[in-house]
Amino acid sequence: MSLKALDAYDMSADRGFLCRYDADDVDLPGDWAVARAVALHLPQMLTSGRVRQLMTQRLPDIDESAVEDLTDEMARAAMAHYSFMVQSYVWGEAEADSVLPAKLARPMCALANRLGQQPLLPYSSYVLDNWALHDKNGAIDLSNIYVLQNFLGGQDENWFILVHVAIEARAGAALARMGPIIDAVLKDDAAHVTHLLEETATVWTDLKAIFDRMPERCDPYAYFERVRPYIHGWKDNPALPAGVLYEGVEAHAGERQSYRGQTGSQSSIVPAMDALLGIGHAADPMKAYLDELHIYRPTGHRQFIDDVREHSRLRAFVIGTDNPALSRAYNANVQAVADFRSRHLEYAATYINKQNRNATGNDTDVGTGGTPFMKYLKKHRDETSANLVAVS
Repeated sequence: MSLKALDAYDMSADRGFLCRYDADDVDLPGDWAVARAVALHLPQMLTSGRVRQLMTQRLPDIDESAVEDLTDEMARAAMAHYSFMVQSYVWGEAEADSVLPAKLARPMCALANRLGQQPLLPYSSYVLDNWALHDKNGAIDLSNIYVLQNFLGGQDENWFILVHVAIEARAGAALARMGPIIDAVLKDDAAHVTHLLEETATVWTDLKAIFDRMPERCDPYAYFERVRPYIHGWKDNPALPAGVLYEGVEAHAGERQSYRGQTGSQSSIVPAMDALLGIGHAADPMKAYLDELHIYRPTGHRQFIDDVREHSRLRAFVIGTDNPALSRAYNANVQAVADFRSRHLEYAATYINKQNRNATGNDTDVGTGGTPFMKYLKKHRDETSANLVAVS
């Protein structure tokens, strides 16, 4: 086997990159539980206009060393809650605040260090570890999942997160086939590769169908005004030109830090497919940005993408094998990824670019990660389509 078993990458066939445990069953001990209670009260505090005062009054002082007493599941749960509080402190009032108090900064940085991530809201805390099932024996689909932690709450914010959760869950079936595809290529088994690629393309049809449901309960105006403002980062954001000071974090030596904001581009699904299919992108600022986002992913997921990229010989195999069925199956997957990117581009235009106003830090021309996204999303969609192979 050229790839390790999925669980070695903290993945599973039925959940993909989603947490493999039930996050709502994770109990936090002592002061961590107190902090969780504060975080769960964010929808009430944010509407007060003084969320910073309320949080700092209620949060306990937790020493960084306390992270050592947490299991990985506890650390991930605590990071989800703290990352929402960090974002709320910075963006939750009329003007951005560039100084995080030690009560937030020190536990946040300790949790991020423990988990190998960056000390603000990552996609993993926003989506992958931030859901639960109504019926524990039911499917992970939009009729059976709910959000654990949010900012303001409400249908639009929850639906935005849950659509991503449902996509991640369904993607597990495609991710689980990547190892077998790579192995079948090594065995020169064109028939099996074709079969697996046909099944993977069917999964991608389902992923796009889930993505197509975003407008059902997430309105573009509500997203731009009530969801998006809280998920921005500090890097390349005009509201925080010097970054954010994490008070009391000795490792920073008093220097301000700049990190990218939470974005769906931190999802590992499309990069894993690019790695499998051998799709590359020409150098441009967006490619550099996407490459930079790799460190914002959970460590196991990064390793999975790296291993798929290292071991996949799929594209060369397809091009070098005179097999129309194989070529068609490969093209079906390339086109499915291109179609998914097209839908992303359409949503970026509707939910962000066409909104009427720019607030400092919530620019209609700049993504939550801090880049001008429209032109590069289109370019990367077109580059994906350019990887279609000729069918004899």
